[in-house]
Amino acid sequence: MSADIMPPRRLSPAVVVGLGTLVLGASGYAFVAIGGHSLSASDAAAVAAFYLLANIVGPGIFSALEQQASHATSRALARGERPGGAVRRVGREGVVLTLGVVAVLVVVSPVLVERSLKGSWPLFVAVVVAVVTSAAIYLVRGVLGGMQRFSGYAATLAGEGFARLSGAVVVVAVGVAGAGVFGLTFALGTVVGVVAGLVWLRSRSASAVGGVVAPEGSGARVEGLALLVLAGLLVQAVANVAPIVVTARLPQDAALALAFSSAFILVRVPLFVFSPVQALLLPGLTEAATRGDLGAVRAVLRRITVWVLVVGVVGAVGSAVLGPWAVRVFFGAEAGLSWVLMGALGVGTLLLMVAQVLQPALIALGARSAITGSWVVGTVVLLVVLVLPGSPVVVATVAQLVGPLLVAAGMGVALARRLARVGVVREA
Repeated sequence: MSADIMPPRRLSPAVVVGLGTLVLGASGYAFVAIGGHSLSASDAAAVAAFYLLANIVGPGIFSALEQQASHATSRALARGERPGGAVRRVGREGVVLTLGVVAVLVVVSPVLVERSLKGSWPLFVAVVVAVVTSAAIYLVRGVLGGMQRFSGYAATLAGEGFARLSGAVVVVAVGVAGAGVFGLTFALGTVVGVVAGLVWLRSRSASAVGGVVAPEGSGARVEGLALLVLAGLLVQAVANVAPIVVTARLPQDAALALAFSSAFILVRVPLFVFSPVQALLLPGLTEAATRGDLGAVRAVLRRITVWVLVVGVVGAVGSAVLGPWAVRVFFGAEAGLSWVLMGALGVGTLLLMVAQVLQPALIALGARSAITGSWVVGTVVLLVVLVLPGSPVVVATVAQLVGPLLVAAGMGVALARRLARVGVVREA
């Protein structure tokens, strides 16, 4: 990346944030594993459902709050302003969003508790707590990202992960393990990440850079947040719905359904490793866009796209060559999957990674509607393809190619048009 957008650090921001992401991800898998070995079958299933729900609410909804906070913070700094006012505005929007999510959960709570949480109302309370703590930590991460304090950003990830894992271990060690207690341990572990982020924010003063742009109206900000929330939910649908549909369409072939689900998890590894890219890209791209430095925006996009292609192609080839073997050995799948299918799923992952790069650029340029529109089109087509007649596994694989391809293509076209339009305006 160019020095204008991401100044050199003692340790690469990508490495720091990547390590924090790995800690958080590993702690999540360990949390579910500890619950599975320590709780009854019913409680373990409820905790697993809670974990999935918490992760849908977090990345699916409140990642939009992080992106909004990051954009507002970096934009304020680029204008030479203190970011406090922008952060408070986004914080108020976050409170409204949190109350809305909690209200929806309360409305659906009877069905949610009965069918997914195995009748555990304490676990439902943990879900509500998780919503509140998720809103707090994504807001803090957005501010840290907007200020390009990526060591502090990584501290929130690592702090949250260690707190969740150590809390689960303590609960088991003292003999008070239960579904509700496990859920609260997970939800309250996020508070440690929030505290770590706040400490980092207070310990370092903000640095502002020059530049002046027109302020955004409150209506535009609220609309932008709503569009990002919808996009976040659609991201989760595109990334995760295929195995669910395949399992439902193969009630008599559980082995094949398991093999496909396992393959799906395996080919998503590069996407997980690459997940911090939006947090790293958005502040610098926003700063450059605010200054009107479209050359810097294009330079960063070119360089990061090359890295995406390298990582994605290696992942797709690795999926094709080693995927069928890995599914059998590591996941214990009895049904075999072809190398062509595994490679195609890997290409689908590559396309999602491309979308991860294009999305922060569109946010920086104020084109949130293009983001949501692309995800809407990709999701609708993916769902339509998923229910077409034919082999469920083959159909799902095609869907995972077509849906992400449309998302990436839509974002690419919108980004090219936006850059051209902004360039014409500046020349005029």
